Formats: sequence, structure tokens, C-alpha cells
Amino acid sequence: MDVMGLWGDTSDNIPGVPGIGEKTAIKLIAQYRSVENLLAHTDELKGKLKETLETHREQALLSKRLATILCNAPCKIEIEQLKIREPNNEELKRLLIEFEFNSIGRRLFGDNFKAGRGYEADVSGPIPKSLAGNASAEAMPSFVSETQPLAEADRPPIRAELKTLATAKHDYREMSLPETREELVEMLKQQKSFCFSTETTSSDPKQATLIGLAFTFAPHAGYYVPLPDDAEEATRILGAFAPVFEHERIEKVGHDLKSDFSVLKWHGISVRGKLFDTMLAHSLIEPDMRHSLDYLAEAHLGYCPISLSKLIGEKTPERISLKNLPRERLVEYAVESVDVAWQLREILEPMLKAKGQERVFYEIEIPLLPVLVDMEFDGIRLDASALGNFAIQLSQDMIALERTIYRLAGREFNLNSPKQLGEMLFDVLKIADSPKKTKTGQYATDEQTLLSLATEHEIVQHLLEYREMSKLKSTYVDTLPTAIWSKTGRVHTTYNQVATSTGRLNSQDPNLQNIPIRRAQGKEIRKAFVARNDEYVLLSADYSQIELRIIASLSHEQGLLEAFNAGLDIHTATAARVFGVSLDSVDAEMRRKAKMVNYGIAYGISAFGLAQRLGIARKEAVAIIDQYFAQFSGIREYMSETIAFAQERGYVETVTGRRRYLRDIRSSNATVRNAAERNAINAPIQGSAADMIKIAMANIHRELDSRKLKTRMLLQVHDELVFDLYTPEEKEVLPMIEEKMKMAIPLNVPVVVEMGMGKNWLEAH
Repeated sequence: MDVMGLWGDTSDNIPGVPGIGEKTAIKLIAQYRSVENLLAHTDELKGKLKETLETHREQALLSKRLATILCNAPCKIEIEQLKIREPNNEELKRLLIEFEFNSIGRRLFGDNFKAGRGYEADVSGPIPKSLAGNASAEAMPSFVSETQPLAEADRPPIRAELKTLATAKHDYREMSLPETREELVEMLKQQKSFCFSTETTSSDPKQATLIGLAFTFAPHAGYYVPLPDDAEEATRILGAFAPVFEHERIEKVGHDLKSDFSVLKWHGISVRGKLFDTMLAHSLIEPDMRHSLDYLAEAHLGYCPISLSKLIGEKTPERISLKNLPRERLVEYAVESVDVAWQLREILEPMLKAKGQERVFYEIEIPLLPVLVDMEFDGIRLDASALGNFAIQLSQDMIALERTIYRLAGREFNLNSPKQLGEMLFDVLKIADSPKKTKTGQYATDEQTLLSLATEHEIVQHLLEYREMSKLKSTYVDTLPTAIWSKTGRVHTTYNQVATSTGRLNSQDPNLQNIPIRRAQGKEIRKAFVARNDEYVLLSADYSQIELRIIASLSHEQGLLEAFNAGLDIHTATAARVFGVSLDSVDAEMRRKAKMVNYGIAYGISAFGLAQRLGIARKEAVAIIDQYFAQFSGIREYMSETIAFAQERGYVETVTGRRRYLRDIRSSNATVRNAAERNAINAPIQGSAADMIKIAMANIHRELDSRKLKTRMLLQVHDELVFDLYTPEEKEVLPMIEEKMKMAIPLNVPVVVEMGMGKNWLEAH
């Protein structure tokens, strides 16, 4: 433990003393017997080693404490309690089902694991007589027993044995004749609400062929409308259902409605009306759990749906298309999915109320859904030729960097080989006395390691530049042109509403939220995103320092409130108070340190973390943080109160009431508990910012639509919105966007929206 106190252990987050490796640590402890004795005799040491130990005295003691195994830790468990006993099979099955340990379940309980008698109840809702055939609605059993609304902290009751389509009575009908389709359309028009899904040949709505529609408005019954291969005939049949989809009065229910809406959008139909999405509902009820239809069916209905992978195969070239399935199997699969979603709605809706998530669901997430559909459909124009020219320039710059690196190294080697790079840096050039190694015994050459060595040798900085260029080229410059959809000439990203626990949106295929902006070369990529045509410009509307403004508003810290209300630069104002100087005396370095603390506070930054990021001694970092909290005591009080709230209730909330559950907030493991505490502090801040821009997006979209304007919202990138601005609408649109963004969630500090315009994204930003 004494050796570890000096050497450290990255795998266990034990920092050790910088610059002291295994050999030096062993030698010092062999001579002085303990860390404490070594620190008491640093006057016997010389040079850099003496200076390092005295500078990092507290870190060495902390590291030893972290490495020490407590042999006197209290243990209330008696040996007798540890005897192996027969398991509670019912409870064990429930756990295995909840966490989807299906292989273990089959090993313990046989191949019939998850199949059994199930739970039955009466069917609610009639099946129209003209479509019911000989089936009796009154005689059909339900998948599950009556489901009571859950108590606040309860989990759903996992069934130990699950029903399947083979064991549950149901009435699923194929509607392939014109007269039955017409009758179905008329029935749907009479409903206050119905559940639907689309069946396609691809998960990409842009290129998916629509092969069928599934509907239900009563449990255990439903209808499948197949669409023929003939495109003209399929369009005609689909058109008959368009008035139902576009009816404002009829509520639409489904699971992952955005995918279905997008498919219909690419087929010329814009779905309207009140919505209920079971995936979105569950993402608010249990943010950290899975939200798949299969999981929800098992957890809440005691039912195991047909597995898509078993139906058509895994995602491999051998996977068959849904359209090639036997029609009977396709009907069962399609209608079962809407049947399950319909039943889930009745269970999840009261849970939203019990969890206090109705406002977030109905006022934020649901209104945002059609907004994202339209944004994904519109896409953004990308100048592929500009990226092609930039790729050539990057290649030339990388070749020049390679030559410089080889010259400094004295010979050529594979820059992309961690092994060869490590040997060159540490065996040949010897740029570090005690270089870090990975678990496999190779020298560590990750970005963080290279950054820490950047001042040790000129070659390291060139290596970092080379890596950055290589990443830019492979991740963006070479890849983005392949994402241009040939039929539109635009890039269409996909937004995910349930990918994060904080509520932030996620962009994928391609990820347009991660386009670099800080460095000059990264900015070149944004230049390739251009306006629709000569009648348009790109407009960027960006919240300024919104998370800091939310911190000020939530904490009621007077120092921050005064600075924001006075229109001061917040980092300069913070630096003036932390370093005890006037605003005019704050230099660039002071502001840099204050900025790091301002943003780090929201993520629970420690003195150790601040020291690493600023490249300063831990003692100085401690002093800066202590002075920060002395000057802004409201921030510390807010953090303490937030953690106490989380420990009492098990969750924290945003301004709108969105919850982040923190099941480790009372953990006896300090590392785990501290991580939960950092999340407790950050989630209300980041989540409120996410809610704010979502509300603004829905309100702006509604205004653009109601005013029948040509300006279109294209991208959401964290705190920024990007628009194709139709230039004749500039005077009308800019004030409206600014107002909707500022008023999305009122704060007790001014909300500032920075706006810019240009022919490309870089000019606009």
C-alpha cells in the first residue's frame, strides 16, 4: 500500500505521485519503510524528486489511504448466513426475466423458460361483428391480470412465466379486400384513439418500401392491411387511410411513433392529432432501463412477443425481408406489436402521473416528436466538393507532419501502431522517466498520456496534430459525403429522444451534433454545410452560456445573478472575485481558470481534476475551488441541498420536473456514491437546458407551420438551432425565434440568444 501510494494505480483511480514509477517507489519505501516516514525526511532528498514529493504530499497520503485494505471494517453478516440454500425459484425467474438473462434461465429451468400458463383477464373493447368472424370478443382472455398503478418507487411486477401468441387467445385479421379496407377506414374514423405501426423493408425511412399497416383499438384484436408490390396500387390504398392519419381529433398511439411518422412522411402523409408513444412514456418513467417493446411487454404484461431476429434472422447479409415472410406470420407479428403497445398505454399512462412526468411527456416530448420528423425529412445541404478539396489538403498536411515526426525520431515507424509509437517515445527518445503502461504491458500512448507529455519533446505535439487530422479525415471528411441521400442531395440525420438519461437529444447516422468547431481545421467541415439555394441563408441561433445561467437561477447565488443581470462577462466577473482583483485587472490566465471552474462545477469537478485540466499544482487547484465557494456560497448550498434531496428521494428533477433516478446515491462504495452525487448536481442543470431548447423547438416549429413560412428548422446541436432561412422572411422570423428561445423556460437572469447568418454553417455560427 505504501508503494501504491507513490506509484498509483490508474485502474483503481489511485493517482499516486506524478513522475514516480514502480522502481522508484519500491526503492524509496525500502529505504524509508512508509510514505509517512518518507514525507518526514524529504530534506534528505535532492532535486526534482524532493520538489515533487513536497508538492504532492497530500496526494501521496490520499493514495496510500485509497490503496489500504481496511481489515477492521464492520461486518454484520454471520457465517451461518452464508450457507448455500435452495433458491426461491419464483423470485429467481423474475430477476432473470427482468434483466434478460435468458441463457441462464434456460440452463436453470429448461427450454420452456419464459413460457407457461400466463395470467388471464377479460377482454375490454369490442371487435366489429363484420370483421370478427366466428370469434367471440367476450370469450377471449387477456394477456395479463388487472394491473394496478404502481406506487412511486415500485418497479413493474415481473411475471415468472410469460404468455406468448401461441398460448394467448387473439383475433388478428388480414384486411386485403377492398370492402374490408373500406370498413376498417370507417371504423377508425369513429374512434377517439387507435394504435398503429408501419411494416417496411428497411429501418431507414428514406429508402424503406412500405409493405403493410397494422391497427388496433381493442386489446387482443387487430387488423393488418398488406400493400402490394405495385407502387401505384400501394399508393392508392395508402391514400385511403391518409384522412385517418391526418385527422386532428383522433389520437394516435404507438411504440416509437417517430419511426412510423417518418415512414409515412416519406410516403406523402403527415400524421396529426394527439399522440401517445409508449417508448417515450417509459423513457420518463424509467430513464435508465431499456425501452424496447419486447422488454416492456415482458415487464408489464407478462407476455413474450414474437422475436424479430428469430422471425427474419440477425442483422447479417442472410437476413430475409419481412415481405418474404409467409403472410400469416407477418400478420401475427405486425398486429401483435400494436396490440402490445395498445395494452401498454393503459398501464404506462397512470405511471406517468404517479411519477410526476405528465408535464414533461405532454408538453415537451410529445410536441417535439413531429418536429424531429420534419427536421429529419428536410435534412441539410452538404457541399461534397468542398469536403473533397479539404480531404486533399488534409492528406498533404498529414504527409508533411509524418516527415517532421520521422525527422525528429531519426527514422520511420508506423504512427498508427501504439506498440511502435510507445517504443519510439520511451525506449528510443526516452521522453519520460517512468512511462505509464497498459494492462497488456505496452507503453500507454493514448491522447491523455500524450497531452501530459506535450512539453517534454517537440515530437509529441506533432503526433497530437497528426492524430487530430487523421480523426477529422476518417470520421468526417471522408465519411460525410457518403451520407448524402442521392434523391435529395442532402444529409438526413436521425434524432433519438430516449438515448440519454438527462433528456438531451442524440444525433446519429450521421452524428451532426459532434461536428468540430474549436480548431481551424475542424471549422473547415462546417463550411461544407450550406444553405438550400440562393434564396436562403443558414441561420444559427445559439443559447449563450445557458447552463451557467441555469446554475445561477437554480442556486439563487447573488454573485452570479448580479453579474448576469449587469451584463458582465461571467468568467471575468468570477475571476475578479476568486482572485480578489478588479474587473480591469483580470488577465487572460485568470479568466481561463475561472472559466474552467465555472463549467466544471456543474460536473462536480474535484481539485485533482481541475489541477489536471489547468496544468497546475493540486494545492493551487484546492485554493481556487475554496475561494470560489467562499465567494459564491450559494453554489455550495445548492449542491449540498441537491445531494440531500437525491439521498432522500432517490432522484433529482429539472425545472420542468424531468427526473433522473440515482440508485447509487446511498452506496457504501465512496467511488460509486461520489459519481452519483456528481450526476445529481449535473442532471438538473443539463436536463433543464435540454428541456428548454426542446420547448423552444416545438414552439418555433408551430409558428413556422401556422404562419405558412418557408423557413425550415434543420438541426439541433446541444444549445444551438440551425435554420434554412428564406431571406424575404428575415424580419419576421428572427424576432420570433429569439422570443421563443428566450421564453421557453423563464429564468431569473437574462437569457441571451446569439444569432448569425451566412451561406454556410461556419459563417452563420
